Amino acid sequence: MEKIPTIFLEQKVHRKSKQLLIQFKYHQKLIDIIKTVNGVRWSTSLKSWYLKDTPKNLALIVTLFEGITKVDTNKISSKKVFQRNLTEAQKTLLNSFYLYLKGKRYSQSTLNTYTFFVADFINFHTKIALEDLTNRNVEEFIETVFLERNYSISSQRQFISAIKIFIVFYPETKINNLHLERPKKSRQLPNVLSQEEVIEVIRVTKNLKHRAIIALIYSCRLRISELIKLELKNIDINRRQLFIQNGKGRKDRYVILADSLLPLLQNYFSTYNPTCYFVEGGICKPYSESSIRKFLHKSTKLASIQKNVTPHTLRHSYATHLLENGIGLRHIQELLGHERPETTMIYTHVAKKDLLEIKSPLDTILMNLEKNASANRPMLNSENQYL
Repeated sequence: MEKIPTIFLEQKVHRKSKQLLIQFKYHQKLIDIIKTVNGVRWSTSLKSWYLKDTPKNLALIVTLFEGITKVDTNKISSKKVFQRNLTEAQKTLLNSFYLYLKGKRYSQSTLNTYTFFVADFINFHTKIALEDLTNRNVEEFIETVFLERNYSISSQRQFISAIKIFIVFYPETKINNLHLERPKKSRQLPNVLSQEEVIEVIRVTKNLKHRAIIALIYSCRLRISELIKLELKNIDINRRQLFIQNGKGRKDRYVILADSLLPLLQNYFSTYNPTCYFVEGGICKPYSESSIRKFLHKSTKLASIQKNVTPHTLRHSYATHLLENGIGLRHIQELLGHERPETTMIYTHVAKKDLLEIKSPLDTILMNLEKNASANRPMLNSENQYL
């Protein structure tokens, strides 16, 4: 039987924030598993995978590798290490639930998250038979565990979704699906760059590969996951289009290439000659997300932009610029591949062109007063000013 390396967890400050380091000797199976975790990145300087250091992420990693290999938490504060005491019957049930989700074709990330939350919930109420669990038990779990671990509203929404699916899978509980309510999402406006700032970021990026990546993400409104999975066979320069296969929500879509982008792409292809993917981290190996985030951060600094810019900021900026240029929301929804129009509506709150054209009532009042006033009677900045 193949021996799988031990995983060592450690807490460390990296990039000015607390991170959870996930270290192990090279093993392809472990690498494939760790890549399914949302937010995990590889650090070349630390020679380690890392994830934001939160109780949820710590518990997720411990759970994810349970039964696969040993997870060494000796360097983790004992207060933060979460242990489960599930019975064999409960473990068997959770494994069946995992396979049930897999059969529903959920993403690997969703499989991990939903199974993790249900396992926590069952462990928290381990002295109560599953058949006796009620909506009040769900509330108690949120009131205790979620507050103790300082989970976000987004995590709470995921937990409720997981429970809703679990009671379909295991209908013997007394939990009423109709009374399970998700908290409202926090409404945070997306961070966007102006059109001039986008051009400046591209201009200051001297590396040809990096410049092509930034320009393609913006002009084709790509998610970073779509870019790194973009294969050469799905790029048609002659027809000026990309085929985005199995994007978010397992949806396919076509994307039109900007005419102004074609010379840059042709220069990039002739210089780097990729073999399988648009951009590669090795022969026929996808480029890493962390590398893209790193050089984009460097480019925004060179462009003297103080905003926190991520690859998704470019996608947000694209949508906002379309709206400012008079493109309708229905078309923008289609271009971005949004399933619901409500998702696209958020850009109406950050588009500035129409708002800047609206005159303040103060300006209108003073303008009318000036028309009626004598030429030698200024309305503002004088002894006779109205304000």
